[in-house]
Amino acid sequence: MKDLGTIRKEISEIDAEMAKLFERRMNACRDVAEYKREHALPILDAAREAEILAKGADRIEEPSLREYYAQFMKDVMKNSRAYQTRLLEGMKVVYSGVEGAFGHIAAKKAFPQAQIEACADFGAAYRGVEEGLYDCAVLPIENSYAGDVGDVMDLMFSGSLYVNQVVEIDVNHNLLAKPGVSLDKIRRVVSHPQALEQCAEFIRANGWETLSYSNTAMAAKYVAEQDDETVAAIASTETAEVFGLEVLSRNVHSARNNTTRFVVLSRAQSLPAPTDRTGREHFMLMFTTKNEAGALVQPLNILGAHNFNMRNLRSRPMKELIWNYYFFVEAEGNISTQSGQDMLHELSAVCAQIKLVGTYR
Repeated sequence: MKDLGTIRKEISEIDAEMAKLFERRMNACRDVAEYKREHALPILDAAREAEILAKGADRIEEPSLREYYAQFMKDVMKNSRAYQTRLLEGMKVVYSGVEGAFGHIAAKKAFPQAQIEACADFGAAYRGVEEGLYDCAVLPIENSYAGDVGDVMDLMFSGSLYVNQVVEIDVNHNLLAKPGVSLDKIRRVVSHPQALEQCAEFIRANGWETLSYSNTAMAAKYVAEQDDETVAAIASTETAEVFGLEVLSRNVHSARNNTTRFVVLSRAQSLPAPTDRTGREHFMLMFTTKNEAGALVQPLNILGAHNFNMRNLRSRPMKELIWNYYFFVEAEGNISTQSGQDMLHELSAVCAQIKLVGTYR
């Protein structure tokens, strides 16, 4: 049996080697953080961490040690995320609207440690990323109740940015008023037109007048600045906190499944590895067709022939060409596989224009 001094010396030597490997691993994490900044990707990749843990357990020959190694790797990855978070705290993310708006909520959800800034409109936010003023933009693309956000789709079609992440935000509308105001004093409600429409039953039931505003957060700001107890806003609870308002009634919208999808747009394209098979890979394509019979059927058949499940097909008018349209397709599958690359090649032969807008999980 080894004496304690010899054992401790051996442990010290092992610790010295582990320290070198730890530093090497954290330097690699720094490179990962830089890649994620450039491609506007989230710090946590749960699927990747699960894969590391699964492979790690197979490396341990002694079965009784596997659970300890799994815990060890969980701690290592937790430290890696913390280090990446510190490195990415200076990341600049832009959204359209004001603090408390759903765009702000989505940006904070996607990048909780980043510097979040607001732009007056979608175009300013998009161009700000193109010009290098921001690392990425978080913009709405679709609402489950109101449909597409056409202005953002047009920017995606004509601009140079790529989608690398999709964030979903549940839209919960609440009636907000100044502190101390009771419900029976309200006579007029202010909010974005879509929010007013989504809460129309509640508003009609109370017999209130409505006033449209540019967005829900600005409506709340308007109410907070008025010396008028008869006016209330419809917005989120986060907005109430920002502008010092109280929630008089919660969830006043009619549709209970109201969700807005936001895309994270950056200058760099992030593609999955050809071997990725998580089942969560998705991609977005935009294309125009040739002016001939059956022009739209051809690209759709090509998608189907390569076994990509199409989740979404939309059309939008091209502003520079009257009565001409571009098409937006969202599909499940890994575009980096050989089948995906073959599909893109075939599509380029039948489409007048084609653009791989982005990929996400």
